[in-house]
Amino acid sequence: MDISVVIPLYNEEESLKELHDRIRKVMQDNDYSYEIIFVDDGSTDNSWEVITQLRSEAEQVKAIKFRRNYGKSPALHCAFEKALGEVIITMDADLQDSPEEIPELYEMITNDGYDLVSGWKKKRYDNKLTKNIPSKLFNATARMVSRIKLHDFNCGLKAYSKSLAKNIEVYNDMHRYIPVLAKNAGFTKIGEKVVQHQARKHGKSKFGSSRFFNGYLDLLTLWFLNKFGKKPMHFFGLLGSAMFFMGFIAIILVGALKLYDMHHNNPYQLITDSPYFYISLTMMIMGTILFLAGFLGELISRNSPERNHYRIEKELY
Repeated sequence: MDISVVIPLYNEEESLKELHDRIRKVMQDNDYSYEIIFVDDGSTDNSWEVITQLRSEAEQVKAIKFRRNYGKSPALHCAFEKALGEVIITMDADLQDSPEEIPELYEMITNDGYDLVSGWKKKRYDNKLTKNIPSKLFNATARMVSRIKLHDFNCGLKAYSKSLAKNIEVYNDMHRYIPVLAKNAGFTKIGEKVVQHQARKHGKSKFGSSRFFNGYLDLLTLWFLNKFGKKPMHFFGLLGSAMFFMGFIAIILVGALKLYDMHHNNPYQLITDSPYFYISLTMMIMGTILFLAGFLGELISRNSPERNHYRIEKELY
């Protein structure tokens, strides 16, 4: 099969028929073999009924329905497991992504050798204050941390090689950082294509402003797991040892200053009356806790079933 089109959705009953018809036309015009996987993320409207009707009319339509709203990442994860196409295209169900972009995305994967091609909505029709400006800040931070030169990490319109889609785990809200997940998994051929952004025709956006704050926390999580996920002692142990050492030296200095004053008959105070004693003691305690956290992290990592899970691209044996 050439293409799997994955469409996560939540309460998009008005858009589904038109979206399906446009995708089918593109596939027929280009003579692609294909499937369309709708993932109903716990919709409360008639989205599932519309999907069921589409399925009765076209065998290429497949669908997954969640019992409740889990989010976009679980929807993508389940669809990637089921997808059969050599190229997997993801797009949103709100008609803001154009199915007419599919042939060029497909060619970039199959002919140009990209593992992942991310859409770039260079001209957007969203609210500039609530979406465009925060999105630019978000993408600038993601570029700086990940070193991936993309303008729009969170664009729903993306193309993936089958190998990539089957070898990454999209969880929590990590759909925002699929290019980062791909890079961490060893897929470095990541490209970008300018795509058309359409104004929303039906309903309203399902994403609130909290996604931008959560996005930064998720980016920090990805950075830490990629760098220290299999060697937590390298982070916690180093930081804990440094804090303990600085606290220990500080306590010695506090004691040495008191001994100096006593030896020269200068006025002095008890060590326990000095605020620096308690600061130093706190640093030593925190350093010990961080070191133990690293030690426990190592124990957990060594007993993890994923500790020797490596992605092998090719074998000759």
